[in-house]
Amino acid sequence: MTHTSHSNYRLIVLVGAVLVSGAAQGMLLPLLSLLLEDHQTSAALNGLNASGLYIGVLLASPFIEKPMQKYGYKPILMVGLGITAIALMFFPIWENFWFWFALRLFIGIGDNMMHFSAQVWIMVTSPKEKKGRNVAIYGLAFGVGFAIGPSLSRLLSLGIYWPFMMVSLGCLLFFLAALLLTNDYPDHGKDQPEKADQRFTQLSRYKKVIRLGWSGLSATFAYGFLEASLNGNFPVFGIRNGFTVDQIAYLLPIFVIGSLITQVPMGSLGDRIGRRSLILCVTLFGAVGFIAAIFLSNSFISLAVVFLLSGMFVGSLYSTGMTYISDLLPNSLLPIGNILAGVSFSFGSMLGPFIGGLFIRWLPDACFFAGIASAMLIAFFCTLGKKRSSSQPLASSFNDKLEL
Repeated sequence: MTHTSHSNYRLIVLVGAVLVSGAAQGMLLPLLSLLLEDHQTSAALNGLNASGLYIGVLLASPFIEKPMQKYGYKPILMVGLGITAIALMFFPIWENFWFWFALRLFIGIGDNMMHFSAQVWIMVTSPKEKKGRNVAIYGLAFGVGFAIGPSLSRLLSLGIYWPFMMVSLGCLLFFLAALLLTNDYPDHGKDQPEKADQRFTQLSRYKKVIRLGWSGLSATFAYGFLEASLNGNFPVFGIRNGFTVDQIAYLLPIFVIGSLITQVPMGSLGDRIGRRSLILCVTLFGAVGFIAAIFLSNSFISLAVVFLLSGMFVGSLYSTGMTYISDLLPNSLLPIGNILAGVSFSFGSMLGPFIGGLFIRWLPDACFFAGIASAMLIAFFCTLGKKRSSSQPLASSFNDKLEL
Protein backbone atom coordinates (compact mmCIF):
# COMPACT_ATOMS: atom_id res chain seq x y z
CA MET A 1 0.00 0.00 0.00
CA THR A 2 1.49 3.36 -1.04
CA HIS A 3 1.83 6.23 1.43
CA THR A 4 -0.96 8.16 -0.28
CA SER A 5 -3.36 5.21 -0.39
CA HIS A 6 -2.58 4.38 3.25
CA SER A 7 -3.28 7.99 4.25
CA ASN A 8 -6.59 7.88 2.39
CA TYR A 9 -7.53 4.56 4.00
CA ARG A 10 -6.64 5.93 7.43
CA LEU A 11 -8.84 8.98 6.88
CA ILE A 12 -11.72 6.76 5.69
CA VAL A 13 -11.47 4.53 8.79
CA LEU A 14 -11.25 7.49 11.18
CA VAL A 15 -14.14 9.27 9.50
CA GLY A 16 -16.19 6.06 9.50
CA ALA A 17 -15.56 5.50 13.22
CA VAL A 18 -16.65 9.07 13.93
CA LEU A 19 -19.80 8.52 11.85
CA VAL A 20 -20.75 5.46 13.91
CA SER A 21 -20.07 7.37 17.12
CA GLY A 22 -22.37 10.14 15.93
CA ALA A 23 -25.07 7.59 15.12
CA ALA A 24 -24.75 6.10 18.63
CA GLN A 25 -25.16 9.49 20.30
CA GLY A 26 -27.90 10.59 17.91
CA MET A 27 -29.86 7.41 18.63
CA LEU A 28 -29.33 7.17 22.40
CA LEU A 29 -30.37 10.70 23.35
CA PRO A 30 -33.91 10.70 21.89
CA LEU A 31 -34.52 6.94 22.16
CA LEU A 32 -33.69 6.66 25.85
CA SER A 33 -35.47 9.97 26.57
CA LEU A 34 -38.66 8.53 25.06
CA LEU A 35 -38.28 5.20 26.86
CA LEU A 36 -37.70 6.93 30.20
CA GLU A 37 -40.68 9.21 29.55
CA ASP A 38 -42.78 6.07 29.02
CA HIS A 39 -41.61 4.96 32.48
CA GLN A 40 -42.89 8.31 33.83
CA THR A 41 -39.39 9.55 34.70
CA SER A 42 -39.30 13.27 35.51
CA ALA A 43 -37.79 15.65 32.94
CA ALA A 44 -34.95 16.59 35.31
CA LEU A 45 -34.01 12.94 35.98
CA ASN A 46 -34.34 12.20 32.27
CA GLY A 47 -31.80 14.95 31.61
CA LEU A 48 -29.56 13.59 34.38
CA ASN A 49 -29.55 10.16 32.73
CA ALA A 50 -28.56 11.75 29.42
CA SER A 51 -25.62 13.36 31.22
CA GLY A 52 -24.16 9.92 32.01
CA LEU A 53 -22.40 9.69 28.65
CA TYR A 54 -20.68 13.02 29.17
CA ILE A 55 -19.72 12.21 32.75
CA GLY A 56 -17.97 9.17 31.27
CA VAL A 57 -16.14 11.46 28.84
CA LEU A 58 -14.96 13.59 31.76
CA LEU A 59 -13.85 10.57 33.80
CA ALA A 60 -11.72 9.28 30.93
CA SER A 61 -10.20 12.61 29.86
CA PRO A 62 -7.30 12.89 32.36
CA PHE A 63 -6.11 9.34 31.65
CA ILE A 64 -5.97 9.19 27.84
CA GLU A 65 -2.91 11.25 26.91
CA LYS A 66 -0.24 9.09 28.62
CA PRO A 67 -1.46 5.73 27.20
CA MET A 68 -1.71 7.29 23.74
CA GLN A 69 1.89 8.57 23.98
CA LYS A 70 3.02 5.08 25.01
CA TYR A 71 0.88 2.87 22.76
CA GLY A 72 -0.07 5.18 19.88
CA TYR A 73 -3.33 6.20 18.25
CA LYS A 74 -4.50 2.85 16.91
CA PRO A 75 -4.88 0.90 20.21
CA ILE A 76 -6.75 3.80 21.83
CA LEU A 77 -9.10 4.01 18.85
CA MET A 78 -9.80 0.26 18.87
CA VAL A 79 -10.35 0.02 22.65
CA GLY A 80 -12.80 2.94 22.42
CA LEU A 81 -14.75 1.26 19.62
CA GLY A 82 -14.77 -2.05 21.52
CA ILE A 83 -16.08 -0.52 24.77
CA THR A 84 -18.84 1.31 22.89
CA ALA A 85 -19.90 -1.79 20.95
CA ILE A 86 -20.12 -3.96 24.09
CA ALA A 87 -22.00 -1.36 26.14
CA LEU A 88 -24.60 -0.89 23.39
CA MET A 89 -25.34 -4.63 23.42
CA PHE A 90 -26.34 -4.49 27.10
CA PHE A 91 -28.99 -1.73 26.95
CA PRO A 92 -31.95 -3.98 26.02
CA ILE A 93 -31.13 -6.54 28.73
CA TRP A 94 -32.51 -4.51 31.65
CA GLU A 95 -34.69 -1.41 31.43
CA ASN A 96 -33.49 0.28 34.59
CA PHE A 97 -32.61 3.96 35.15
CA TRP A 98 -29.29 3.42 36.94
CA PHE A 99 -28.24 0.49 34.75
CA TRP A 100 -28.70 2.68 31.68
CA PHE A 101 -26.84 5.49 33.44
CA ALA A 102 -23.86 3.16 34.07
CA LEU A 103 -23.87 1.99 30.45
CA ARG A 104 -23.88 5.60 29.30
CA LEU A 105 -20.80 6.16 31.48
CA PHE A 106 -18.99 3.33 29.67
CA ILE A 107 -20.07 4.64 26.27
CA GLY A 108 -18.75 8.08 27.28
CA ILE A 109 -15.38 6.54 28.15
CA GLY A 110 -15.21 4.61 24.87
CA ASP A 111 -16.47 7.57 22.87
CA ASN A 112 -13.83 9.87 24.37
CA MET A 113 -11.03 7.42 23.59
CA MET A 114 -12.18 7.04 20.01
CA HIS A 115 -12.72 10.76 19.39
CA PHE A 116 -9.50 11.83 21.06
CA SER A 117 -7.46 9.40 18.99
CA ALA A 118 -9.24 10.28 15.73
CA GLN A 119 -9.09 14.06 16.27
CA VAL A 120 -5.40 14.26 17.07
CA TRP A 121 -4.47 11.67 14.43
CA ILE A 122 -6.28 13.65 11.73
CA MET A 123 -4.80 16.98 12.84
CA VAL A 124 -1.17 15.90 13.11
CA THR A 125 -1.15 13.89 9.85
CA SER A 126 -3.05 16.40 7.69
CA PRO A 127 -1.01 18.75 5.48
CA LYS A 128 -1.29 22.34 6.70
CA GLU A 129 -3.21 23.42 3.60
CA LYS A 130 -5.74 20.59 4.08
CA LYS A 131 -6.15 20.63 7.86
CA GLY A 132 -9.28 22.79 7.84
CA ARG A 133 -10.85 20.64 5.15
CA ASN A 134 -10.05 17.36 6.91
CA VAL A 135 -11.35 18.59 10.27
CA ALA A 136 -14.50 19.77 8.48
CA ILE A 137 -14.89 16.27 6.97
CA TYR A 138 -14.49 14.88 10.49
CA GLY A 139 -17.28 17.17 11.68
CA LEU A 140 -19.38 16.29 8.64
CA ALA A 141 -19.05 12.56 9.40
CA PHE A 142 -20.15 13.05 12.98
CA GLY A 143 -23.06 15.17 11.75
CA VAL A 144 -24.16 12.52 9.25
CA GLY A 145 -24.08 9.89 11.98
CA PHE A 146 -25.99 12.14 14.34
CA ALA A 147 -28.61 12.72 11.64
CA ILE A 148 -28.97 8.97 11.05
CA GLY A 149 -29.17 8.20 14.78
CA PRO A 150 -32.72 9.42 15.60
CA SER A 151 -34.15 7.55 12.61
CA LEU A 152 -32.80 4.30 14.08
CA SER A 153 -35.33 4.78 16.89
CA ARG A 154 -37.96 3.52 14.46
CA LEU A 155 -36.38 0.07 14.63
CA LEU A 156 -37.92 -0.11 18.10
CA SER A 157 -41.10 -1.32 16.36
CA LEU A 158 -39.21 -4.53 15.48
CA GLY A 159 -38.05 -5.06 19.06
CA ILE A 160 -35.95 -3.25 21.63
CA TYR A 161 -32.77 -5.10 20.60
CA TRP A 162 -32.71 -3.86 17.01
CA PRO A 163 -31.61 -0.19 17.29
CA PHE A 164 -28.85 -1.01 19.79
CA MET A 165 -27.54 -4.00 17.83
CA MET A 166 -27.37 -2.06 14.55
CA VAL A 167 -25.09 0.61 16.01
CA SER A 168 -23.04 -1.99 17.90
CA LEU A 169 -22.38 -3.85 14.65
CA GLY A 170 -21.25 -0.59 13.06
CA CYS A 171 -18.68 -0.13 15.85
CA LEU A 172 -17.43 -3.70 15.35
CA LEU A 173 -17.14 -3.15 11.57
CA PHE A 174 -14.73 -0.22 11.99
CA PHE A 175 -12.94 -2.04 14.81
CA LEU A 176 -12.06 -4.71 12.25
CA ALA A 177 -11.16 -2.10 9.62
CA ALA A 178 -8.79 -0.43 12.10
CA LEU A 179 -6.77 -3.67 12.37
CA LEU A 180 -5.24 -2.84 8.96
CA LEU A 181 -4.00 0.60 10.03
CA THR A 182 -0.34 1.26 10.70
CA ASN A 183 0.07 2.63 14.20
CA ASP A 184 1.42 6.15 14.76
CA TYR A 185 2.37 8.19 17.82
CA PRO A 186 1.84 11.81 18.97
CA ASP A 187 4.70 14.03 17.82
CA HIS A 188 6.25 10.85 16.32
CA GLY A 189 6.56 9.35 19.79
CA LYS A 190 10.19 8.99 20.78
CA ASP A 191 11.28 12.61 20.37
CA GLN A 192 8.34 14.02 22.30
CA PRO A 193 9.92 13.82 25.79
CA GLU A 194 12.64 16.15 24.52
CA LYS A 195 10.15 18.92 23.90
CA ALA A 196 10.44 21.88 26.26
CA ASP A 197 6.76 21.70 27.16
CA GLN A 198 7.27 18.21 28.57
CA ARG A 199 9.38 19.69 31.39
CA PHE A 200 6.29 21.41 32.75
CA THR A 201 4.16 19.60 35.24
CA GLN A 202 0.99 18.17 33.80
CA LEU A 203 -1.03 20.76 35.68
CA SER A 204 1.06 23.59 34.23
CA ARG A 205 0.49 22.30 30.70
CA TYR A 206 -3.27 22.20 31.28
CA LYS A 207 -3.18 25.74 32.66
CA LYS A 208 -1.21 26.91 29.64
CA VAL A 209 -3.74 25.40 27.24
CA ILE A 210 -6.63 27.04 29.10
CA ARG A 211 -4.83 30.39 29.10
CA LEU A 212 -4.14 30.24 25.36
CA GLY A 213 -7.30 28.50 24.14
CA TRP A 214 -10.15 29.42 26.49
CA SER A 215 -12.15 31.19 23.79
CA GLY A 216 -12.02 28.13 21.54
CA LEU A 217 -13.06 25.95 24.47
CA SER A 218 -16.15 28.14 24.95
CA ALA A 219 -17.26 27.21 21.42
CA THR A 220 -17.03 23.45 22.07
CA PHE A 221 -18.86 23.98 25.39
CA ALA A 222 -21.69 25.82 23.62
CA TYR A 223 -22.03 23.14 20.96
CA GLY A 224 -22.15 20.37 23.57
CA PHE A 225 -24.88 22.26 25.45
CA LEU A 226 -26.86 22.77 22.24
CA GLU A 227 -26.55 19.21 20.94
CA ALA A 228 -27.41 17.43 24.18
CA SER A 229 -30.23 19.80 25.16
CA LEU A 230 -31.84 19.67 21.72
CA ASN A 231 -31.69 15.89 21.50
CA GLY A 232 -32.32 15.15 25.17
CA ASN A 233 -34.99 17.76 26.01
CA PHE A 234 -36.84 18.27 22.76
CA PRO A 235 -38.41 14.76 22.70
CA VAL A 236 -39.84 15.39 26.18
CA PHE A 237 -41.02 18.87 25.16
CA GLY A 238 -42.50 17.47 21.94
CA ILE A 239 -44.45 14.64 23.57
CA ARG A 240 -45.87 16.99 26.21
CA ASN A 241 -46.93 19.52 23.56
CA GLY A 242 -48.73 17.24 21.14
CA PHE A 243 -45.99 16.28 18.67
CA THR A 244 -46.00 12.66 17.56
CA VAL A 245 -42.95 10.39 17.80
CA ASP A 246 -42.68 10.49 13.99
CA GLN A 247 -42.71 14.30 13.98
CA ILE A 248 -39.95 14.36 16.60
CA ALA A 249 -37.97 11.81 14.59
CA TYR A 250 -38.26 14.11 11.54
CA LEU A 251 -37.47 17.37 13.35
CA LEU A 252 -34.29 16.33 15.16
CA PRO A 253 -32.33 15.35 12.03
CA ILE A 254 -33.31 18.61 10.30
CA PHE A 255 -30.85 20.55 12.46
CA VAL A 256 -28.09 18.11 11.52
CA ILE A 257 -29.08 18.21 7.84
CA GLY A 258 -28.60 21.98 7.96
CA SER A 259 -25.11 21.47 9.39
CA LEU A 260 -24.27 18.93 6.67
CA ILE A 261 -25.08 21.45 3.96
CA THR A 262 -22.59 24.00 5.28
CA GLN A 263 -20.03 21.94 7.24
CA VAL A 264 -17.23 21.91 4.64
CA PRO A 265 -18.01 25.40 3.24
CA MET A 266 -17.88 26.78 6.79
CA GLY A 267 -14.49 25.11 7.31
CA SER A 268 -13.17 26.74 4.14
CA LEU A 269 -14.71 30.08 5.10
CA GLY A 270 -12.94 29.92 8.47
CA ASP A 271 -9.63 29.45 6.62
CA ARG A 272 -10.34 32.62 4.63
CA ILE A 273 -11.79 35.07 7.16
CA GLY A 274 -10.42 33.60 10.40
CA ARG A 275 -12.06 31.22 12.85
CA ARG A 276 -12.66 33.98 15.42
CA SER A 277 -14.79 36.05 13.05
CA LEU A 278 -16.69 32.96 11.92
CA ILE A 279 -17.51 31.93 15.51
CA LEU A 280 -18.73 35.46 16.28
CA CYS A 281 -21.12 35.34 13.33
CA VAL A 282 -22.54 31.85 13.83
CA THR A 283 -23.03 32.04 17.60
CA LEU A 284 -24.88 35.37 17.32
CA PHE A 285 -27.17 33.99 14.63
CA GLY A 286 -27.65 30.78 16.63
CA ALA A 287 -28.76 32.75 19.68
CA VAL A 288 -31.29 34.69 17.61
CA GLY A 289 -32.56 31.47 15.99
CA PHE A 290 -33.24 29.66 19.26
CA ILE A 291 -34.90 32.70 20.80
CA ALA A 292 -37.20 32.69 17.77
CA ALA A 293 -37.90 28.99 18.43
CA ILE A 294 -39.52 29.92 21.78
CA PHE A 295 -42.24 31.84 19.96
CA LEU A 296 -42.64 29.33 17.11
CA SER A 297 -42.61 26.17 19.21
CA ASN A 298 -46.21 25.15 18.49
CA SER A 299 -45.72 24.92 14.72
CA PHE A 300 -44.04 21.88 13.17
CA ILE A 301 -43.18 23.75 9.94
CA SER A 302 -41.84 26.83 11.74
CA LEU A 303 -39.62 24.73 14.01
CA ALA A 304 -38.37 22.80 10.99
CA VAL A 305 -37.31 26.07 9.32
CA VAL A 306 -35.64 27.36 12.52
CA PHE A 307 -33.81 24.05 13.03
CA LEU A 308 -32.62 23.98 9.41
CA LEU A 309 -31.30 27.56 9.43
CA SER A 310 -29.75 27.20 12.89
CA GLY A 311 -28.07 23.97 11.81
CA MET A 312 -26.63 25.68 8.75
CA PHE A 313 -24.98 28.31 10.96
CA VAL A 314 -24.05 26.64 14.26
CA GLY A 315 -23.91 22.98 13.15
CA SER A 316 -20.20 23.40 12.37
CA LEU A 317 -19.42 25.12 15.69
CA TYR A 318 -17.65 22.10 17.22
CA SER A 319 -15.26 21.50 14.31
CA THR A 320 -14.70 25.26 13.95
CA GLY A 321 -13.96 25.50 17.67
CA MET A 322 -11.54 22.56 17.44
CA THR A 323 -9.68 24.14 14.53
CA TYR A 324 -9.65 27.51 16.33
CA ILE A 325 -8.02 25.82 19.33
CA SER A 326 -5.36 24.35 17.02
CA ASP A 327 -4.72 27.90 15.73
CA LEU A 328 -4.14 29.13 19.27
CA LEU A 329 -1.87 26.31 20.52
CA PRO A 330 1.59 25.00 19.59
CA ASN A 331 1.58 21.44 18.21
CA SER A 332 3.15 20.04 21.39
CA LEU A 333 0.08 21.12 23.37
CA LEU A 334 -2.47 19.98 20.78
CA PRO A 335 -3.24 16.63 22.50
CA ILE A 336 -4.10 18.43 25.75
CA GLY A 337 -6.09 20.97 23.72
CA ASN A 338 -8.14 18.09 22.33
CA ILE A 339 -8.63 16.67 25.83
CA LEU A 340 -9.87 19.98 27.19
CA ALA A 341 -12.07 20.50 24.13
CA GLY A 342 -13.70 17.18 24.96
CA VAL A 343 -14.00 18.19 28.61
CA SER A 344 -15.65 21.53 27.76
CA PHE A 345 -17.95 19.77 25.27
CA SER A 346 -18.86 17.28 27.99
CA PHE A 347 -19.58 19.97 30.58
CA GLY A 348 -21.88 21.61 28.06
CA SER A 349 -23.50 18.28 27.24
CA MET A 350 -24.05 17.50 30.92
CA LEU A 351 -25.50 20.90 31.72
CA GLY A 352 -27.69 21.11 28.62
CA PRO A 353 -30.22 18.33 29.30
CA PHE A 354 -30.23 18.98 33.05
CA ILE A 355 -30.83 22.74 32.78
CA GLY A 356 -33.30 22.15 29.95
CA GLY A 357 -35.15 19.64 32.12
CA LEU A 358 -35.36 22.17 34.94
CA PHE A 359 -36.69 24.79 32.51
CA ILE A 360 -39.34 22.36 31.27
CA ARG A 361 -40.35 21.58 34.85
CA TRP A 362 -40.48 25.10 36.30
CA LEU A 363 -41.05 27.39 33.28
CA PRO A 364 -43.14 27.27 30.10
CA ASP A 365 -41.85 24.23 28.21
CA ALA A 366 -40.41 26.11 25.22
CA CYS A 367 -38.09 28.10 27.51
CA PHE A 368 -35.53 25.31 27.25
CA PHE A 369 -34.64 26.95 23.91
CA ALA A 370 -33.58 30.01 25.95
CA GLY A 371 -30.94 27.88 27.65
CA ILE A 372 -29.47 26.99 24.26
CA ALA A 373 -29.51 30.65 23.19
CA SER A 374 -27.68 31.56 26.41
CA ALA A 375 -24.92 29.03 25.66
CA MET A 376 -24.50 30.58 22.20
CA LEU A 377 -24.17 34.05 23.75
CA ILE A 378 -21.56 32.78 26.22
CA ALA A 379 -19.43 31.56 23.31
CA PHE A 380 -20.02 34.83 21.44
CA PHE A 381 -18.80 37.02 24.30
CA CYS A 382 -15.87 34.75 25.16
CA THR A 383 -14.71 34.86 21.54
CA LEU A 384 -15.30 38.61 21.38
CA GLY A 385 -13.01 39.04 24.39
CA LYS A 386 -10.15 37.12 22.74
CA LYS A 387 -7.79 39.13 20.55
CA ARG A 388 -6.99 37.60 17.18
CA SER A 389 -4.01 35.27 17.34
CA SER A 390 -1.09 35.89 15.01
CA SER A 391 -1.30 32.22 14.02
CA GLN A 392 -4.68 32.74 12.46
CA PRO A 393 -4.99 33.53 8.78
CA LEU A 394 -4.90 37.19 7.93
CA ALA A 395 -8.44 38.38 7.41
CA SER A 396 -9.93 40.22 4.53
CA SER A 397 -11.67 43.55 4.84
CA PHE A 398 -14.81 41.55 5.63
CA ASN A 399 -13.00 40.09 8.64
CA ASP A 400 -11.92 43.53 9.81
CA LYS A 401 -15.55 44.64 9.84
CA LEU A 402 -16.38 41.65 12.02
CA GLU A 403 -13.71 42.45 14.60
CA LEU A 404 -16.28 44.77 16.26
